[in-house]
Amino acid sequence: MSNAKWLASALTATTLALAAQSALAYSAGDVFVRGGFAKTDSRSSIDLADPGNFQTDLDIRDGRGFTYGLGYLFHDNFGIELSGSQRVKHDVAIGTPVGFEGSFRRLPINLMANYYPLGGLDSRVQPYVGGGLNYTRFSGEPAGVDMDDSYGIVGQVGVDLAITDNLMLNGSLNYADVGSDISYRGEDLGEAKLDPLTIGGGFTLRF
Repeated sequence: MSNAKWLASALTATTLALAAQSALAYSAGDVFVRGGFAKTDSRSSIDLADPGNFQTDLDIRDGRGFTYGLGYLFHDNFGIELSGSQRVKHDVAIGTPVGFEGSFRRLPINLMANYYPLGGLDSRVQPYVGGGLNYTRFSGEPAGVDMDDSYGIVGQVGVDLAITDNLMLNGSLNYADVGSDISYRGEDLGEAKLDPLTIGGGFTLRF
């Protein structure tokens, strides 16, 4: 079973189990923190700087890491969230004529506006959808390789399932537009497209 199907099945089962419990309303003024663990699937493509004279391929492996989030609801249905993760390690291979393998680390930071369709309503199931800006910093590249930082858009869908009035299970799916100009020993290779798709789960603590 794929990660997306597994997450959807788990969230559906938990939703049904919690639906009969007493209600809970998200409301303006709520503050929350999130923490969890996520798996990231990244693209492995490169837009070559000079495809007529230079050809190579790029293979970026998946990564895993701990995630965090801090948010505030300024309206029953709308809020803002600052989120990110630890530095996620990705193994990478560049084909001939460069021909090497190594790894790099990716640090994403997201600033998003979220919409809660059930905000203000008595419900222990609180889905949300959001969008905003992503900044990604790259570090730890192999010797001779340089990857520029990235700015782009990001979107997410998720759900909080209340265990108590203040503690919730959380599941989310996040997609970011991430590209990095990559060079090797000072020579521009092109733009590496990562566009990470991140599936995660954890907990939300509401204040």
